[in-house]
Amino acid sequence: MKKHVNDRFVRVRGAAEHNLRNVDVDLPRDAMVAFTGVSGSGKSSLAFGTLYAEAQRRYFESVAPYARRLLQQVGAPHVQEITGLPPAVALQQRRGAPSSRSTVGTITTLSNLLRMLYSRAGTYPPDAPRLEAEAFSPNTAAGACPRCHGLGVVHDVAEDLLVPDPSLSIRDGAIAAWPGAWQGANLRSVVSGLGIDIDRPWRKLRKKDRDWLLYTDEQPSVLVEPEPGRIDSGYYGKFWSARRHVMHVLADSKSDRMRERAMRFVRSVPCPVCHGSGLHPEALAVTFAGRTIADVNAMPLTAVVALLRPAAGLSGAGAATPSARSGETTEVAVRLCADLVARVEVLLDLGLGYLSLGRRSTTLSTGEAQRLRIATQLRSGLFAVVYVLDEPSAGLHPADAEPLLDVLDRLKAAGNSLFVVEHDMDVVRRADWVVDIGPGAGESGGRVLYSGPVPGLEQVEESATSRYLFGRAEPLDHRPRTPRGWLHLRGVSRHNLHGVSIDVPLRVLTAVTGVSGSGKSTLVTQVLAEVVRGHLGLASDEPDEGELDEAELDVDVRDAAGLDSFDRLVRVDQRPIGRTPRSNLATYTGMFDAVRKLYAATDEAQARGYAAGRFSFNVAEGRCETCQGEGFVAVELLFLPGTYAPCPACHGARYHAETLEVTYRGKTIADVLAMSVDNAATFLADVPAAARSLETLREVGLGYLRLGQPATELSGGEAQRIKLATELQRARRGHALYLLDEPTAGLHPADIALLLRQLHRLVDAGNTVVLVEHDLDTIAGADWVIDLGPGGGDAGGRVVATGPPATIAEAGDSATGRHLARRLARS
Repeated sequence: MKKHVNDRFVRVRGAAEHNLRNVDVDLPRDAMVAFTGVSGSGKSSLAFGTLYAEAQRRYFESVAPYARRLLQQVGAPHVQEITGLPPAVALQQRRGAPSSRSTVGTITTLSNLLRMLYSRAGTYPPDAPRLEAEAFSPNTAAGACPRCHGLGVVHDVAEDLLVPDPSLSIRDGAIAAWPGAWQGANLRSVVSGLGIDIDRPWRKLRKKDRDWLLYTDEQPSVLVEPEPGRIDSGYYGKFWSARRHVMHVLADSKSDRMRERAMRFVRSVPCPVCHGSGLHPEALAVTFAGRTIADVNAMPLTAVVALLRPAAGLSGAGAATPSARSGETTEVAVRLCADLVARVEVLLDLGLGYLSLGRRSTTLSTGEAQRLRIATQLRSGLFAVVYVLDEPSAGLHPADAEPLLDVLDRLKAAGNSLFVVEHDMDVVRRADWVVDIGPGAGESGGRVLYSGPVPGLEQVEESATSRYLFGRAEPLDHRPRTPRGWLHLRGVSRHNLHGVSIDVPLRVLTAVTGVSGSGKSTLVTQVLAEVVRGHLGLASDEPDEGELDEAELDVDVRDAAGLDSFDRLVRVDQRPIGRTPRSNLATYTGMFDAVRKLYAATDEAQARGYAAGRFSFNVAEGRCETCQGEGFVAVELLFLPGTYAPCPACHGARYHAETLEVTYRGKTIADVLAMSVDNAATFLADVPAAARSLETLREVGLGYLRLGQPATELSGGEAQRIKLATELQRARRGHALYLLDEPTAGLHPADIALLLRQLHRLVDAGNTVVLVEHDLDTIAGADWVIDLGPGGGDAGGRVVATGPPATIAEAGDSATGRHLARRLARS
């Protein structure tokens, strides 16, 4: 490759990562380059799997070998040569591992500065020793509350859970938390022996007796007399209160079934010692500007700036007068406060002023998390680096995307290059250069269709991006529907929703809109889901991550009408379809059961006595024992990055050699797992149970995925479409409520069109679909819109406007309406 001293391009030759087909491409530096293409076309493989991976590899080469062992290293990408590549920083669209200890403050490192401020410049009580910064962290032994160990919540029983029906007597099972069978009978006999009437309705017992039965730690032994006519002698039975029994099961039982039952009587509540802050009492006794660190962590960021501005020597209201033991007027306080204010103001510029430093990271949307990381990078002051961003506009309302784009312009103006994987056509129009990859996904993609200034893409006929970018795409043919009934919710209170009344139309597609933090996800995925789930008598489908936001404990819906219309509740979210590589597309959809039965029915399998279980890679008799059915083995390389290699025994097939001797139409079951959905649909066309699943997956645009593709390799959008396809293939009657949280996030407009056709199919079948949405095309095609706002956090939580899209477009105080009006005018 010819090299120029003043070459302003990154030049890639022979990129073959994943589905890339020996790609050669030149990318300008000091510019914003947008990587476009349908989902699965190879955009991320080029931007992250090739460019960022090579930049990281080069950096690690400069690090001392011993230090490399302490870093999470990446392997070398499949590429012949890359020249002109500066150091790179990746800002990926990811949720991260669920953790109750990760917060907005820890993500942005603002918590470190705040703890230092309280340690060095806080106001201490008389005679109190000065604390180190780590004493103000709930994640350290020095700072954690001794009761909740820094989590801020404790798990405890509650009377309404222990006694769900107070009209029952103890004999009839009023205390549902007590064990059944002989143990329950024994406890009833003990209670009777203590002089408490076990035939009296629970609500008519003395409160003193009720509290003792539920909560006491006393364990008296009582002589239980033999029943009349029995010749056995009596025995001494020991009493267990309902709470003590539940906690004993949770702490000591080895039975998953018993522990699962005990968890039904437990809920998370704010810690009574630290009141949810997670901090030790000594740390909570220190103040700054009259506020504890817990107070500041709970404030919106806008309020934090207002509080710290005076101490930073900036304009603002006067702070509380410091005492003699305060360091609030020292140079340390001024410098720390000035730094905190400057860092927080970057977050305000990105529209995140409604967040608090103590907000759990698990409650953030992917868009919010990425904006937090972008803000951290903006303050870092790096120069001449490549920022590789993964769909920075995903999950953002159009009003929130505008300040984000301004921040990206500032990063570029500071002398950096921006390589942005993007589906939002408005962001692509702002780019200096576009690299369009396709034309399809998977094996049908991996080629560079165009690389150059944005206007030139209009001439590329085979580009799906070109059709949507320049307005040639066919609009979705949809006639607006009229609601056929209503679900009325009154007095809704949760998070920033306070006494809100909501009317949700039935048997139509409703989009819930509003700026980030306005309360959309709270309304749909929490309140609406919980109300309907409770009415149908379903258990919670939320994952137990061992943590709960304190605000989530305050839930109230004063009145609900129209619930009787629903037969089922279906939540289709972007959570993974499995947490390990053993879970994959074929197993999740259930089609693999049909495939295994197909192989078990072959003459060879029948002759060998192989049942369907033999063809599962999770069962010892059929899987490869070297890799335990994983298909690969981990290889540790000491000073070099660890890697995975195909299993030396099965060569990645996952199965025992004898299992692979059974074939169907010349293909082993491992060959079927390696097929794409498109190829498998042809191969299994005459297997109805599998063909139905495969065709539905193709209809939602997932024909490029491999049947055996591990769940851990799937994006959130792919996982959501797999769940939707799984639901679509079930031929069920009745009226279901489908709830989706930003289903179009991370999807190309061509994939969004496929998804919307399927959602409208669900409505045409007589169901109700409610989705949280920011995509203007999707909102414009909805039957009804509920717009929340007008702002985020405390400035949101109200219903701004409701009605068909055209009505929302005319609402003057709606941020959604302003952008929707421009979208409708274009069409």
